Amino acid sequence: MLSSHPAVVLDLSANGVGIIHALSRKGIDVYAFDTEGPYSKGKSRLAKCGICPSPLNQETELLLFLKGIAMKLDYKPVLYAGADDYVVFISKYRNELSQYYLFLYPDHSLIMDLLDKKKTYELALKYNIPTAKTFIVENEEQLDEAITQLEFPCILKPVFGHEFRKHVNKKAIHIQDATQLKKTYPIYREFGELIIQEIIPGDNKCFYKVATFFGEDMELLALFTLQKNHQFPAQFGTGAHIVSKRIPDLVDVGVPLLKELTLKGVGMIEYKKDPRDGQYKLIEINPRFWLTHSLTGHAGVDFAHQYYLYLTGQRPSPKLQQTAGVQWIYLVRYFLTFLEKRKNGEMSLKDFFYGLRGKKVFALLAYDDPMPFIRSTWSHLRNAWKRKRRSD
Repeated sequence: MLSSHPAVVLDLSANGVGIIHALSRKGIDVYAFDTEGPYSKGKSRLAKCGICPSPLNQETELLLFLKGIAMKLDYKPVLYAGADDYVVFISKYRNELSQYYLFLYPDHSLIMDLLDKKKTYELALKYNIPTAKTFIVENEEQLDEAITQLEFPCILKPVFGHEFRKHVNKKAIHIQDATQLKKTYPIYREFGELIIQEIIPGDNKCFYKVATFFGEDMELLALFTLQKNHQFPAQFGTGAHIVSKRIPDLVDVGVPLLKELTLKGVGMIEYKKDPRDGQYKLIEINPRFWLTHSLTGHAGVDFAHQYYLYLTGQRPSPKLQQTAGVQWIYLVRYFLTFLEKRKNGEMSLKDFFYGLRGKKVFALLAYDDPMPFIRSTWSHLRNAWKRKRRSD
């Protein structure tokens, strides 16, 4: 394998650290950057890390920064993005950046549609894909009309989650009744467009993902499916404990959909299985590496490395078979989820330790790269303590 081309990773969260680990351990030089903030401390020792301009409000500066990085390197680097903000930026400036970097994205219009929850819902209707009952509300009259058709509790979700979370660090807002909805909606509406959705019943284990990597000609080069066991926060959160599992039914519906959409590069669909009718219902589609992708290499399908091999012209063989039963654990989030679920009688200490058995990979815990784990653990525990103090 040739590893002359370096990699540049935009994102120093657990997602980006997963890419760093996958590539650096195969002898690839990695440069990693993120905006100044929570990731400016505790950087990975397996990459040359630094601070970069923001893709949100310093586009010109970031473009010049990335050009400067590439011009100092002997070979064209492979460009990775671990967050939506960076994906949108790279896609928007793809013509200029492609002169300096190797990357593969679908059409810019498709990226923007997939990041738009309203467009994703319309896509589900177009392709007759089961999904949660959704109400698009743009004024008070439509809100009143939606209330007459809603079943409570329900959720408010931002149309553009990556932008909304810059102001409110929530994936969704739980709404108990009509009174709370009418009071809460205008408060959160100030931070971006919102949709109202029914809550699909079922616990964390009802969530599944199908991930693909399609080449330029839409040849399937990597395939992976997984099931969540726990997420953080437990009600509406991101993965804390997941397992590699082949779900043929989702492969049969998910892969043709992503191919029909021409989602070249890395893509992922999340579903939730509705216990009321047994249907897998679409939650979201992401045109990028997802948080738990670092599981894939330990289960026989290394997405980050496969992407590198393809873009550096090394013609990798398709990786379509995975090892089942390998667990991915974001340790501090798993612990905090346990504390939350134990209060509700949903998880015991025995259950917690049982989840640590078997073949596993940790999201950040690594003996050769300890600082991202220390940084993340301290940050999560500190924030949990602050929330507890506010609620007391």
